[in-house]
Amino acid sequence: MSGAEQRFIFKDLSFVAPEGRGAQPLDRLLREKHDGASWAEVRRLIETGKVSVNGSVQRETAARVAAGAQIELRMAAARHREGPRLPPGAIVHLDPHVVVVQKPAGISTVPFDENETGTLDELVRAELGRKEAPLGIVHRIDKETSGLVLFARNLAAKLDLKNQFRVHSVRRRYRAIVHGSVKDRTISSRLVQDRGDGRRGSTNNPTLGRESVTHVFFREGLRGATLIECRLETGRTHQIRIHLSEAGHPLVGERVYAKNNPHPTIAAPRLMLHALQLGFRHPTTRAELDFEQPLPEDFLAVLARLRE
Repeated sequence: MSGAEQRFIFKDLSFVAPEGRGAQPLDRLLREKHDGASWAEVRRLIETGKVSVNGSVQRETAARVAAGAQIELRMAAARHREGPRLPPGAIVHLDPHVVVVQKPAGISTVPFDENETGTLDELVRAELGRKEAPLGIVHRIDKETSGLVLFARNLAAKLDLKNQFRVHSVRRRYRAIVHGSVKDRTISSRLVQDRGDGRRGSTNNPTLGRESVTHVFFREGLRGATLIECRLETGRTHQIRIHLSEAGHPLVGERVYAKNNPHPTIAAPRLMLHALQLGFRHPTTRAELDFEQPLPEDFLAVLARLRE
């Protein structure tokens, strides 16, 4: 076996999250115990159900673990686990042409690479018993974002729905908690894949990027933060996250675009962004359909804390 093919050899392990450092990401704590292991190897252990926190399997790599929590790595655990499933009630609409799903935070809409499993499209296919063909992907939301996602169940529906997204006729509203005080405003910029530091962002060059428009609405003032609603006029990758961060109000829980956050950082278990509403024209019946899902428990918990 060549050096490039060698893998770190993990063994069963039990330890307590160290005191005096506050809550820490699970993948960081596990990697500190395995000098020489790659981030990818450590995260794969977590994602495949080999790691538990206080007796419960934790598959979210960035889950924050409180000091004093008991962490266990059991290499044989994956042989006995039940495969991941959608939470009860996750499918909010189903017909022969489309399916609308409430995506929990912590799973990808589609695989990031060929090795990623347990993604939303995979779980929906398993729930529907459709293994002969993939679902039609017409849009996606980030792994840490919760909320409504739409899939097509045949090619004709996929083409029609993709066109609706292309002409911006799909109705999408998000709820988010952001740092600082935010008023109603519209943010418009041209987004590029690399703003110069390897990350997505805005450019002042009118010949580069794609025009992106986010409408922001104040909903509630919080302690050091604001509950807002965002309506997308366009739907670029990470659009809401980038626009709010560049405006000086990164989302609470943001880790990628919050480098220059001018406000005291507010802790959160994940990105405080929820795809609240999704509306579109049915590709076959042409009826206008609208769906709305309430805020999930982890979002409500952060909201309650910031209201105190």
